[in-house]
Amino acid sequence: MTPQIVVVTGPTATGKTRLGVELAQRLGGEIVSADSMQVYRGFDIGTAKVTAAETQGVPHHMIDVADPREDYSVSRYANDATVAAQGIIERGHVPIIVGGTGLYIDALIRGTDFAPVGDTETRAQIETQYDTQGGEKTLEHLRTVDPETASRLHPNDRRRIVRALEIHALTGRTMSEYDAETRARAPQFDALMLALT
Repeated sequence: MTPQIVVVTGPTATGKTRLGVELAQRLGGEIVSADSMQVYRGFDIGTAKVTAAETQGVPHHMIDVADPREDYSVSRYANDATVAAQGIIERGHVPIIVGGTGLYIDALIRGTDFAPVGDTETRAQIETQYDTQGGEKTLEHLRTVDPETASRLHPNDRRRIVRALEIHALTGRTMSEYDAETRARAPQFDALMLALT
């Protein structure tokens, strides 16, 4: 049976934190934050990070887990949050995912199989190619190896073009192949989604 979780999502200031805590208290749950900025230590005010009083004693996970100087990726979040959610389930509690970062939520639910971690040297070479030849020329290069991904990108999307070429250079496989594998797999969690407005 697929493990069950509850997801509370929506825009800023819609009451996600309050509802998440209330659900945790009623269901015997623990909170897993799905906020791409609250993972960073020291970003308390600008991210409306939950205060000790607001937690009302409910355990919260995935808050203050990274240094602001780190490049904290969705891949790392999915791995870390999966461990947190599985730990909650093993303790006999309900994981309640609370936050507004849809990419993080989707990656956690799906159990996304990400392409390998990048290589600094390879990425630097492709970035140099992009900077010297321009976005259109580099996107043309991507079209020759991964036309499906290239068709979704704009020549100014430097980061995604570089990443797609990096994946191909490192693995011989395309980003679109990794994406198709993810879509074909059953989700790792059965999620009840509550979207606040």
